[in-house]
Amino acid sequence: MEVIILAGGLGTRLRSAIGNEIPKCMAPIDNKPFLWYLLRYLTRYDVSRVVLSVGYLREVIYKWVDDVRDDFPFLFEYAVEETPLGTGGGIREALKHCLNDNVVILNGDTFFDVDLVRLMNEHIRMDSYLTVALKSMRNFERYGAVELATDGHIIAFHEKTYCSAGLINGGVYVIDRVKLSMNEYPEKFSFETEVMEKQCEVGTLHGITSDGYFKDIGIPSDYIQANIDFKLLF
Repeated sequence: MEVIILAGGLGTRLRSAIGNEIPKCMAPIDNKPFLWYLLRYLTRYDVSRVVLSVGYLREVIYKWVDDVRDDFPFLFEYAVEETPLGTGGGIREALKHCLNDNVVILNGDTFFDVDLVRLMNEHIRMDSYLTVALKSMRNFERYGAVELATDGHIIAFHEKTYCSAGLINGGVYVIDRVKLSMNEYPEKFSFETEVMEKQCEVGTLHGITSDGYFKDIGIPSDYIQANIDFKLLF
C-alpha cells in the first residue's frame, strides 16, 4: 500500500495556537507532532511507501523525518510544492512518486481512524475512480454534507450550513491514478472542486462510511480537543 499525506497547508487559522515557525502537520500534541500520529496509524497496515506532499516550512518536516525515519517501516519520499499548487496540484505531483494503481491519500491535518484495508477493498470492488471515507456527524456547520446513494455512489456535495445529522468528507481517499489521470488539469487547481465534484457528476465517485474516531485540527478549539483525546487514544 502506498500513502500520500498532504502536508503542505499554511495553517493560517491555527497560528494563534501553534505560532508561525512550524507547518500545521507538525502541531505538537502531547510532545509529538500531529504527523507522528498519522504515521503511527499507518503502521497498522502494510504500507510500503509514504509520500509527503510538502511546501510551507517543509524544512521542519525534513529534519523531523530524518530523526525518526528508522522508527517506521516505510520508505519516505517528498513531493515538493515550490509555490502553492492547490490540493489538486499537490496530489498530482505526489502521485508521480507512486507505483501502484490505487493509492491512499490522507489530509495532513485530519485524523480519521478508517480501516484502510476495507476502504481499499471496497474501492476495488466498486471499480471506483475515487473513493472517499465518510464520517457520520451531528449538529455541524463547519463542513458541507455529503449525499450517499444506497449503492455507494456519492450523488451530491452540499454547501457548508448547519446540519442536524449527515455525512461529511473525512479527508481519507483512495484514488485510481490510472483511471483518474489529472494531467489535463492546470498547474494549480482544487481537488475538491475540480476533481471530486466532477467525478460526482459522471458517477465515478464512491463513498464508504466509518464510525472511527475523527478529528480535524484546523481550528484552535479542535486542536485543543485533540490534545485531550490523543492522550487516551495512543
